[in-house]
Amino acid sequence: MISSSLIPCGQYKTSYGADTTIFLTPASRNWCVVGVAVALMVPLVASNYVLSILIQIGYYGIAALGLNILVGSTGQISLGHAAFFGFGAFASAWLNNKFGIPVLLAIPLAGVMTTLLGLLFGIPAGRLKGLYLAIATFASQFILEDFFSRANWFTGGSSGAQANPINVLGYEISGDRGFFYVVLFFLVIMYLLGTNLLRTRDGRAFVAVRDHYLSAEVMGINLTKYRILSFGISSFYAGIGGALYGHYLGYVSAEGFTILLSIQFLGMIIIGGMGSVMGTLMGTAFMVLLPEATEGTVSTIKHFTGDIPALTSALAYLKEAAIGLAIVLFLIFEPDGLVHRWRLIKSYWKLYPFSY
Repeated sequence: MISSSLIPCGQYKTSYGADTTIFLTPASRNWCVVGVAVALMVPLVASNYVLSILIQIGYYGIAALGLNILVGSTGQISLGHAAFFGFGAFASAWLNNKFGIPVLLAIPLAGVMTTLLGLLFGIPAGRLKGLYLAIATFASQFILEDFFSRANWFTGGSSGAQANPINVLGYEISGDRGFFYVVLFFLVIMYLLGTNLLRTRDGRAFVAVRDHYLSAEVMGINLTKYRILSFGISSFYAGIGGALYGHYLGYVSAEGFTILLSIQFLGMIIIGGMGSVMGTLMGTAFMVLLPEATEGTVSTIKHFTGDIPALTSALAYLKEAAIGLAIVLFLIFEPDGLVHRWRLIKSYWKLYPFSY
Protein backbone atom coordinates (compact mmCIF):
# COMPACT_ATOMS: atom_id res chain seq x y z
CA MET A 1 0.00 0.00 0.00
CA ILE A 2 1.40 3.42 -0.99
CA SER A 3 1.39 6.02 1.77
CA SER A 4 -0.26 9.37 1.03
CA SER A 5 2.46 11.20 2.98
CA LEU A 6 5.24 10.68 0.43
CA ILE A 7 7.57 13.59 -0.20
CA PRO A 8 6.60 15.50 -3.40
CA CYS A 9 9.04 14.94 -6.26
CA GLY A 10 8.52 18.23 -8.08
CA GLN A 11 7.36 21.84 -7.99
CA TYR A 12 3.57 21.87 -8.05
CA LYS A 13 1.51 25.01 -8.68
CA THR A 14 -1.82 25.00 -6.84
CA SER A 15 -2.91 28.57 -7.61
CA TYR A 16 -2.73 31.10 -10.42
CA GLY A 17 -0.55 33.37 -8.28
CA ALA A 18 1.97 30.59 -7.77
CA ASP A 19 2.07 29.94 -11.50
CA THR A 20 2.88 33.59 -12.30
CA THR A 21 5.38 34.26 -9.52
CA ILE A 22 8.61 36.03 -10.46
CA PHE A 23 10.82 33.28 -9.01
CA LEU A 24 9.58 29.82 -9.95
CA THR A 25 11.50 28.12 -7.14
CA PRO A 26 13.16 29.22 -3.87
CA ALA A 27 16.49 28.19 -5.39
CA SER A 28 16.07 30.60 -8.34
CA ARG A 29 15.30 33.44 -5.93
CA ASN A 30 18.34 32.62 -3.80
CA TRP A 31 20.62 32.43 -6.82
CA CYS A 32 19.34 35.81 -8.01
CA VAL A 33 20.13 37.37 -4.62
CA VAL A 34 23.59 35.78 -4.65
CA GLY A 35 24.17 37.10 -8.18
CA VAL A 36 23.35 40.67 -7.16
CA ALA A 37 25.59 40.34 -4.08
CA VAL A 38 28.48 39.12 -6.24
CA ALA A 39 27.90 41.96 -8.69
CA LEU A 40 28.18 44.47 -5.83
CA MET A 41 31.67 43.16 -5.09
CA VAL A 42 32.87 43.14 -8.72
CA PRO A 43 34.26 46.74 -8.68
CA LEU A 44 36.50 45.78 -5.77
CA VAL A 45 38.45 43.26 -7.85
CA ALA A 46 37.75 43.99 -11.55
CA SER A 47 39.83 46.19 -13.83
CA ASN A 48 38.48 49.31 -15.51
CA TYR A 49 38.31 47.39 -18.80
CA VAL A 50 36.07 44.68 -17.32
CA LEU A 51 33.91 47.30 -15.60
CA SER A 52 33.55 49.17 -18.89
CA ILE A 53 32.29 45.99 -20.58
CA LEU A 54 29.84 45.31 -17.74
CA ILE A 55 28.53 48.89 -17.86
CA GLN A 56 27.92 48.51 -21.59
CA ILE A 57 25.99 45.30 -20.97
CA GLY A 58 23.98 47.17 -18.34
CA TYR A 59 22.71 50.15 -20.34
CA TYR A 60 22.34 48.18 -23.58
CA GLY A 61 20.51 45.46 -21.64
CA ILE A 62 17.96 47.95 -20.30
CA ALA A 63 17.22 49.28 -23.80
CA ALA A 64 17.13 45.76 -25.28
CA LEU A 65 14.57 44.65 -22.69
CA GLY A 66 12.24 47.38 -23.88
CA LEU A 67 12.61 46.15 -27.45
CA ASN A 68 11.95 42.58 -26.32
CA ILE A 69 8.72 43.65 -24.63
CA LEU A 70 7.68 45.24 -27.91
CA VAL A 71 8.88 42.59 -30.37
CA GLY A 72 9.14 39.40 -28.32
CA SER A 73 6.10 39.82 -26.07
CA THR A 74 3.74 41.89 -28.24
CA GLY A 75 4.84 40.86 -31.72
CA GLN A 76 5.34 44.41 -32.98
CA ILE A 77 8.48 44.90 -35.07
CA SER A 78 10.65 48.00 -34.65
CA LEU A 79 13.64 49.08 -36.73
CA GLY A 80 14.06 52.45 -35.00
CA HIS A 81 14.98 51.50 -31.44
CA ALA A 82 18.41 53.15 -31.66
CA ALA A 83 16.77 56.51 -32.37
CA PHE A 84 14.74 56.33 -29.15
CA PHE A 85 17.87 55.24 -27.33
CA GLY A 86 19.59 58.35 -28.66
CA PHE A 87 16.63 60.58 -27.80
CA GLY A 88 16.89 59.46 -24.18
CA ALA A 89 20.59 60.36 -24.13
CA PHE A 90 19.98 63.82 -25.58
CA ALA A 91 16.91 64.43 -23.39
CA SER A 92 18.77 63.73 -20.15
CA ALA A 93 21.68 65.96 -21.15
CA TRP A 94 19.24 68.72 -22.21
CA LEU A 95 17.29 68.60 -18.95
CA ASN A 96 20.49 68.82 -16.94
CA ASN A 97 22.18 71.53 -19.02
CA LYS A 98 19.12 73.68 -19.72
CA PHE A 99 17.21 73.50 -16.43
CA GLY A 100 19.86 72.37 -13.97
CA ILE A 101 17.92 69.22 -13.05
CA PRO A 102 20.19 66.76 -11.18
CA VAL A 103 21.35 63.91 -13.40
CA LEU A 104 19.81 61.20 -11.20
CA LEU A 105 16.42 62.88 -11.69
CA ALA A 106 17.05 63.77 -15.33
CA ILE A 107 17.57 60.10 -16.25
CA PRO A 108 14.01 58.92 -15.37
CA LEU A 109 12.56 62.18 -16.76
CA ALA A 110 14.36 61.45 -20.03
CA GLY A 111 12.67 58.06 -19.97
CA VAL A 112 9.28 59.77 -19.61
CA MET A 113 10.03 62.15 -22.49
CA THR A 114 11.06 59.22 -24.67
CA THR A 115 7.84 57.43 -23.68
CA LEU A 116 5.76 60.33 -24.98
CA LEU A 117 7.73 60.28 -28.22
CA GLY A 118 7.26 56.52 -28.49
CA LEU A 119 3.51 56.86 -28.01
CA LEU A 120 3.45 59.41 -30.83
CA PHE A 121 5.35 57.19 -33.23
CA GLY A 122 3.44 54.16 -31.97
CA ILE A 123 0.11 55.50 -33.24
CA PRO A 124 0.62 53.87 -36.69
CA ALA A 125 1.12 50.56 -34.85
CA GLY A 126 -2.59 50.56 -34.08
CA ARG A 127 -3.36 50.15 -37.77
CA LEU A 128 -0.24 48.54 -39.22
CA LYS A 129 1.48 45.21 -38.79
CA GLY A 130 4.17 43.10 -40.42
CA LEU A 131 6.19 44.66 -43.22
CA TYR A 132 4.21 47.92 -43.18
CA LEU A 133 4.93 48.45 -39.49
CA ALA A 134 8.61 47.67 -40.05
CA ILE A 135 8.77 50.34 -42.77
CA ALA A 136 7.00 52.85 -40.49
CA THR A 137 9.50 52.30 -37.67
CA PHE A 138 12.33 52.36 -40.20
CA ALA A 139 11.11 55.82 -41.23
CA SER A 140 11.06 56.96 -37.58
CA GLN A 141 14.74 56.05 -37.33
CA PHE A 142 15.67 58.46 -40.13
CA ILE A 143 13.24 61.15 -38.98
CA LEU A 144 14.86 61.24 -35.55
CA GLU A 145 18.38 61.04 -36.99
CA ASP A 146 17.62 64.14 -39.05
CA PHE A 147 16.11 65.81 -35.97
CA PHE A 148 19.29 65.11 -33.99
CA SER A 149 21.46 66.77 -36.63
CA ARG A 150 19.27 69.88 -37.01
CA ALA A 151 17.87 70.63 -33.53
CA ASN A 152 20.74 72.71 -32.18
CA TRP A 153 18.63 73.85 -29.23
CA PHE A 154 18.15 70.25 -28.08
CA THR A 155 21.08 68.17 -29.32
CA GLY A 156 23.76 70.72 -30.15
CA GLY A 157 23.47 69.79 -33.83
CA SER A 158 26.62 68.49 -35.42
CA SER A 159 28.62 69.54 -32.36
CA GLY A 160 26.76 67.18 -30.05
CA ALA A 161 25.88 67.76 -26.41
CA GLN A 162 27.82 67.49 -23.19
CA ALA A 163 26.41 65.01 -20.65
CA ASN A 164 27.58 65.89 -17.15
CA PRO A 165 28.57 63.20 -14.64
CA ILE A 166 26.23 62.15 -11.85
CA ASN A 167 26.50 64.21 -8.68
CA VAL A 168 25.13 62.89 -5.39
CA LEU A 169 25.30 65.19 -2.33
CA GLY A 170 28.31 66.98 -3.76
CA TYR A 171 30.11 63.75 -4.67
CA GLU A 172 30.77 63.31 -8.39
CA ILE A 173 30.42 59.80 -9.79
CA SER A 174 32.59 59.85 -12.88
CA GLY A 175 34.79 56.75 -12.78
CA ASP A 176 33.92 53.24 -13.93
CA ARG A 177 33.76 51.89 -10.39
CA GLY A 178 31.21 54.41 -9.18
CA PHE A 179 29.15 54.41 -12.39
CA PHE A 180 28.95 50.61 -12.28
CA TYR A 181 26.78 50.82 -9.17
CA VAL A 182 24.50 53.38 -10.82
CA VAL A 183 23.97 51.15 -13.87
CA LEU A 184 23.50 48.09 -11.66
CA PHE A 185 20.82 49.91 -9.65
CA PHE A 186 18.85 50.89 -12.76
CA LEU A 187 19.39 47.43 -14.31
CA VAL A 188 17.94 45.58 -11.31
CA ILE A 189 14.98 47.97 -10.99
CA MET A 190 14.11 47.93 -14.69
CA TYR A 191 14.40 44.15 -14.99
CA LEU A 192 12.20 43.60 -11.94
CA LEU A 193 9.65 46.00 -13.42
CA GLY A 194 9.81 44.23 -16.78
CA THR A 195 9.40 40.80 -15.20
CA ASN A 196 6.48 41.98 -13.10
CA LEU A 197 4.86 43.67 -16.12
CA LEU A 198 4.59 40.39 -17.99
CA ARG A 199 2.72 38.91 -14.99
CA THR A 200 0.04 41.60 -15.03
CA ARG A 201 -3.18 41.90 -17.02
CA ASP A 202 -1.43 44.21 -19.49
CA GLY A 203 1.47 41.77 -19.90
CA ARG A 204 -0.91 38.90 -20.64
CA ALA A 205 -2.72 41.14 -23.12
CA PHE A 206 0.59 41.81 -24.90
CA VAL A 207 1.19 38.07 -25.29
CA ALA A 208 -2.38 37.54 -26.52
CA VAL A 209 -1.92 40.24 -29.18
CA ARG A 210 1.31 38.55 -30.24
CA ASP A 211 -0.02 34.98 -30.38
CA HIS A 212 -3.38 35.60 -32.08
CA TYR A 213 -4.65 39.13 -32.37
CA LEU A 214 -8.06 38.09 -33.72
CA SER A 215 -8.75 35.87 -30.71
CA ALA A 216 -7.47 38.63 -28.42
CA GLU A 217 -9.89 41.11 -29.99
CA VAL A 218 -12.77 38.66 -29.58
CA MET A 219 -11.91 38.38 -25.87
CA GLY A 220 -12.27 42.14 -25.51
CA ILE A 221 -8.63 43.23 -25.73
CA ASN A 222 -8.24 46.65 -27.33
CA LEU A 223 -5.58 45.97 -29.96
CA THR A 224 -4.86 49.63 -30.70
CA LYS A 225 -4.44 50.48 -27.04
CA TYR A 226 -2.00 47.68 -26.28
CA ARG A 227 0.01 48.07 -29.45
CA ILE A 228 0.57 51.76 -28.73
CA LEU A 229 1.19 51.06 -25.04
CA SER A 230 3.89 48.54 -25.91
CA PHE A 231 5.65 51.19 -27.99
CA GLY A 232 5.51 53.60 -25.05
CA ILE A 233 6.95 51.06 -22.60
CA SER A 234 9.64 50.05 -25.08
CA SER A 235 10.59 53.71 -25.55
CA PHE A 236 10.76 54.27 -21.78
CA TYR A 237 13.34 51.49 -21.45
CA ALA A 238 15.26 52.85 -24.44
CA GLY A 239 15.26 56.34 -22.91
CA ILE A 240 16.63 55.12 -19.57
CA GLY A 241 19.33 53.08 -21.27
CA GLY A 242 20.25 55.96 -23.58
CA ALA A 243 20.47 58.43 -20.68
CA LEU A 244 22.87 56.13 -18.83
CA TYR A 245 24.88 55.73 -22.02
CA GLY A 246 25.18 59.49 -22.49
CA HIS A 247 26.23 60.29 -18.93
CA TYR A 248 28.72 57.44 -18.92
CA LEU A 249 30.47 58.71 -22.05
CA GLY A 250 30.10 62.36 -21.01
CA TYR A 251 29.26 63.37 -24.58
CA VAL A 252 26.35 62.59 -26.91
CA SER A 253 26.63 62.73 -30.69
CA ALA A 254 24.04 61.94 -33.35
CA GLU A 255 26.49 59.66 -35.20
CA GLY A 256 26.17 57.00 -32.51
CA PHE A 257 22.50 56.17 -33.08
CA THR A 258 22.31 54.80 -36.60
CA ILE A 259 20.24 52.01 -38.11
CA LEU A 260 23.16 49.67 -37.44
CA LEU A 261 22.60 50.03 -33.70
CA SER A 262 18.90 49.25 -34.20
CA ILE A 263 19.88 46.03 -35.98
CA GLN A 264 22.22 45.19 -33.11
CA PHE A 265 19.39 45.64 -30.63
CA LEU A 266 17.30 43.20 -32.68
CA GLY A 267 20.26 40.84 -32.67
CA MET A 268 20.42 40.97 -28.87
CA ILE A 269 16.85 39.78 -28.43
CA ILE A 270 17.06 37.20 -31.22
CA ILE A 271 20.23 35.65 -29.80
CA GLY A 272 19.03 35.87 -26.20
CA GLY A 273 15.48 34.65 -26.77
CA MET A 274 12.36 36.45 -27.92
CA GLY A 275 9.96 37.27 -25.10
CA SER A 276 12.41 36.28 -22.35
CA VAL A 277 13.61 38.75 -19.71
CA MET A 278 16.62 36.66 -18.73
CA GLY A 279 17.37 35.89 -22.37
CA THR A 280 17.57 39.62 -23.11
CA LEU A 281 20.48 40.05 -20.72
CA MET A 282 22.18 36.92 -22.08
CA GLY A 283 21.83 38.15 -25.66
CA THR A 284 23.12 41.61 -24.73
CA ALA A 285 26.18 40.12 -23.05
CA PHE A 286 26.80 37.96 -26.13
CA MET A 287 26.57 40.91 -28.52
CA VAL A 288 28.82 43.14 -26.40
CA LEU A 289 31.44 40.43 -25.89
CA LEU A 290 31.46 39.16 -29.50
CA PRO A 291 33.45 42.13 -30.97
CA GLU A 292 35.87 41.90 -28.04
CA ALA A 293 36.32 38.17 -28.69
CA THR A 294 36.85 38.86 -32.40
CA GLU A 295 39.52 41.45 -31.63
CA GLY A 296 41.17 39.06 -29.17
CA THR A 297 41.24 36.31 -31.80
CA VAL A 298 42.85 38.65 -34.33
CA SER A 299 45.43 39.73 -31.74
CA THR A 300 46.24 36.07 -31.00
CA ILE A 301 46.73 35.32 -34.69
CA LYS A 302 49.02 38.33 -35.05
CA HIS A 303 51.01 37.19 -32.01
CA PHE A 304 51.88 33.87 -33.69
CA THR A 305 52.11 34.99 -37.33
CA GLY A 306 53.41 38.54 -36.98
CA ASP A 307 51.76 41.75 -38.09
CA ILE A 308 49.45 41.25 -41.06
CA PRO A 309 48.35 44.68 -42.41
CA ALA A 310 45.40 43.24 -44.31
CA LEU A 311 44.09 41.53 -41.17
CA THR A 312 44.50 44.70 -39.11
CA SER A 313 42.67 46.85 -41.66
CA ALA A 314 39.85 44.30 -41.89
CA LEU A 315 39.30 44.15 -38.13
CA ALA A 316 36.35 46.56 -38.14
CA TYR A 317 34.73 44.61 -40.96
CA LEU A 318 35.32 41.32 -39.15
CA LYS A 319 33.56 42.65 -36.04
CA GLU A 320 30.45 43.60 -38.00
CA ALA A 321 30.56 40.39 -40.04
CA ALA A 322 30.75 38.34 -36.84
CA ILE A 323 27.59 40.01 -35.52
CA GLY A 324 25.68 39.32 -38.74
CA LEU A 325 26.94 35.73 -38.89
CA ALA A 326 25.93 35.12 -35.27
CA ILE A 327 22.38 36.36 -35.92
CA VAL A 328 22.02 34.12 -38.99
CA LEU A 329 23.40 31.05 -37.21
CA PHE A 330 21.09 31.52 -34.23
CA LEU A 331 18.07 31.92 -36.52
CA ILE A 332 18.97 28.64 -38.22
CA PHE A 333 20.22 26.43 -35.37
CA GLU A 334 18.80 28.00 -32.18
CA PRO A 335 15.80 30.18 -33.04
CA ASP A 336 14.64 30.20 -29.40
CA GLY A 337 17.91 31.79 -28.30
CA LEU A 338 20.43 31.24 -25.55
CA VAL A 339 17.75 31.10 -22.86
CA HIS A 340 16.30 27.96 -24.46
CA ARG A 341 19.72 26.29 -24.43
CA TRP A 342 20.16 27.30 -20.79
CA ARG A 343 16.82 25.72 -19.86
CA LEU A 344 17.78 22.50 -21.61
CA ILE A 345 21.05 22.37 -19.67
CA LYS A 346 19.22 22.97 -16.39
CA SER A 347 16.67 20.27 -17.18
CA TYR A 348 19.45 17.82 -18.06
CA TRP A 349 21.20 18.20 -14.71
CA LYS A 350 17.95 18.34 -12.77
CA LEU A 351 16.80 14.99 -14.19
CA TYR A 352 20.22 13.32 -14.37
CA PRO A 353 20.79 10.37 -14.76
CA PHE A 354 17.24 10.02 -16.16
CA SER A 355 17.53 13.07 -18.41
CA TYR A 356 15.77 11.37 -21.32
